[in-house]
Amino acid sequence: MNIYQFLDFLGTFVFAISGVRLAAEKKMDIFGAIIIGFASAIGGGTIRDLLLGATPVAWIQNSGYLYLIVSAVVIGILFDRYIFELKNMLLIFDSIGLGVFTLAGMQKAINYGIDTEYAVILGVTTATAGGIIRDILANEVPLILQKEIYATACFAGAFIYLLLEHFNINYHYNSLITIIFIVVLRTFAVKFNIAFPSLRK
Repeated sequence: MNIYQFLDFLGTFVFAISGVRLAAEKKMDIFGAIIIGFASAIGGGTIRDLLLGATPVAWIQNSGYLYLIVSAVVIGILFDRYIFELKNMLLIFDSIGLGVFTLAGMQKAINYGIDTEYAVILGVTTATAGGIIRDILANEVPLILQKEIYATACFAGAFIYLLLEHFNINYHYNSLITIIFIVVLRTFAVKFNIAFPSLRK
């Protein structure tokens, strides 16, 4: 397993945990927590693969994702109170997941011959669609539609990646720089409550 696959698994794990946490806040039962956890973890990648015609979708081809998500859901249910205390750490891991999934989505789209502009959109979709599904199922306004810096960080990271690629920066260094950029931008925005202004009536 290389570092990028490890980060991909880490992002999947944390996204599943985030789904369980939301399910707990909404006082759902165990089945509800499992559904929300799965939706958070694999929703974005599933939509990406369906749009690309890449079937079976990625998580069905690798049972490791299934076991990872189930483990995350079980841990999230058993240790929800302790996990809540790790809110800042989960934010960092969640941001890593955003960065990894943005890159993974872009790269897969490019490998399928998709134009760069749409590859960026599919990268952001991979990173954020799971959260949208999670929030809708939990009857919440999706985070991506609120003023918080979320999808914007993914778009900015994608731009950085393409810019560095234009200057022929090594792929691995480029990916690492992009992920770090997204993590820093997202956590900095949350930490200091930086957001776009809300629309007024």
